[in-house]
Amino acid sequence: MKKIVLLGPAHPLRGGIASSNERLALELQKEGFEVVLYSFSLQYPSILFPGKSQFTDDPPPPGLKIKTMLNSVWPINWWKTGRALRREGADLIIVRFWIPFMGPSLGTVLRIACRGRKTRVVCISDNIIPHEKRPFDRLFTRYFVKAAHAFIVMSRSVGEELRQFSRTLPYRYVPHPVYDNYGDPLGREEALAHLGLPADKHYLLFFGFIREYKGLDILLEALADKRLSDLPLHLLVAGEFYADEARCKQLIADLGIAERVSLHDRYIPQAEVRYYFSAADLLVQPYRSATQSGISQLAYHFEKPMIVTRVGGLPEIVDHGKTGYVVEVNPGAVAEAILDFFVHKREKAFGEGVKAAKFRFSWAYMVQAIVSLSD
Repeated sequence: MKKIVLLGPAHPLRGGIASSNERLALELQKEGFEVVLYSFSLQYPSILFPGKSQFTDDPPPPGLKIKTMLNSVWPINWWKTGRALRREGADLIIVRFWIPFMGPSLGTVLRIACRGRKTRVVCISDNIIPHEKRPFDRLFTRYFVKAAHAFIVMSRSVGEELRQFSRTLPYRYVPHPVYDNYGDPLGREEALAHLGLPADKHYLLFFGFIREYKGLDILLEALADKRLSDLPLHLLVAGEFYADEARCKQLIADLGIAERVSLHDRYIPQAEVRYYFSAADLLVQPYRSATQSGISQLAYHFEKPMIVTRVGGLPEIVDHGKTGYVVEVNPGAVAEAILDFFVHKREKAFGEGVKAAKFRFSWAYMVQAIVSLSD
């Protein structure tokens, strides 16, 4: 049996990366591996964190061994964490990389953990070059990349970015698996009643942390398109603002769509996620930039069609005309897709397409790819 250390965010840290690390750990255990997760005691200093809290009130996931240890900004802690990983005697370290800021801490921990050992390091990389650029990004990323032996990338564009830092490191493209750890879908009426929403509307859903690159303003302008004015549409925005909340609310007022938008501007606990997706008719991701998106995989789990923009790896996930729409990054294109979906009553056909396609995105396939790179 191989022993595996999974290094990255986990409970009580919140967010999609923590959730997917926990789900991956469960799949690895299912396949017979011994797994321990090493998470952060300090992930981001509060001055760098745009949200209200980095922690969740959700209960810890059962059956997982999680050690909260790594401090992202304290070098002495990096040495201690690296030594702790060495003592684990793992055959494989799976590390999650999503932002260059983590490059110094993760890169140092890995170097210490692997020094003089045959431990293999496989990185699952959400991004190589971030959406929101900062000083020293390339320097920190280069330092981290040299500490890994192989990479899993969840969009082909990330694989191309990796080649800017190494021409020789092996990698495999594996789409982000479906998030199937958020509960089963609910009936539409039950979900709407729970959220206090009327049943005589069609619901668009914008879900997740609200950042500038995710293009909520594009969707708001699309909703104000005159072609949609006669449809009983309502936009449900569910997620905490990491962007200018006041500017967003002013845009809603200026566009005259306040009665057609509900802002649930807070972190959505794991137990609540299924109510939002079960209530929605159509997920919309009008991103300005992207690599891949766990939000799309939530839509696949809840079997909801989606609109995505033609950026990064999003077109690799959505089969245009079968599971949803791939459109250009502008309000007119988003509005046209919304109009087509509801006027031509495509919900049933697209829903069946999503249901058929979701099996492409399995956790077992992710584990298989990791194992193939660990030898």
